[in-house]
Amino acid sequence: MTETPKPIEPNPILKRLPIIVIGVVAVLGAYFLRDYLTFDALAENRESLLAFRDANYLLMVVAFIAIYTVVVAFSLPGATIMTLAGGFLFATFPGFLFNVIAATLGATGIFLAARWGFGKQLGAKLEGSEGVVKKIKDGIDENQWSMLFLIRLVPAVPFFLANLIPAFLEVPLRRFVISTFVGIIPGSVVYTSVGAGLGEVFAAGETPNLGIIFEPHILLPILGLCVLAALPILIKAVRGKKGL
Repeated sequence: MTETPKPIEPNPILKRLPIIVIGVVAVLGAYFLRDYLTFDALAENRESLLAFRDANYLLMVVAFIAIYTVVVAFSLPGATIMTLAGGFLFATFPGFLFNVIAATLGATGIFLAARWGFGKQLGAKLEGSEGVVKKIKDGIDENQWSMLFLIRLVPAVPFFLANLIPAFLEVPLRRFVISTFVGIIPGSVVYTSVGAGLGEVFAAGETPNLGIIFEPHILLPILGLCVLAALPILIKAVRGKKGL
């Protein structure tokens, strides 16, 4: 009998190359770009940015989305500043839409790099584990949509981790993209609206209140969305305990 040839495994270093590149660029970016993607830089260049936007609107939109995507994909400093800039340049709408598109594209880049380099291997280890780790893995697998929305909606979960965790748990790409796009809308709208008011902030020589998302009138509705996202998990847990 003819033996079926085993599939050729990709070189381990080659598999991890994308995430290694992201890590190296992130470190270099944190050092070399720390003075460029800042609130002060935005304030100093606001007039030239507005002038360029007025003369080349479509080009500005494309350039903005491309730069924001790169910032997120390579975990460069300045994602919050880019979100504010989206509001400053394009108003709350369509600014928040440009922000969400760019952040989703960048997040997808990290997700694919992490999954290609580590996701399948780590996912297999988790699947083959026992005890608490296996229960956590199974719980996430059974409630992927709810968990994905939760890690996007909860302000305390770092955006970078929210991109990596699904990759390690073998979440389907389509599910990751949809949950990221929808899940980051509430926070993006808040910060984009802050950016839309930067004209007055600049005129007063002040800095924007980035802690606004933790104020009750903003935080409570977001927490309400978190509860809705967690509701299927709670219902399933209750049914499981009652044997329903």
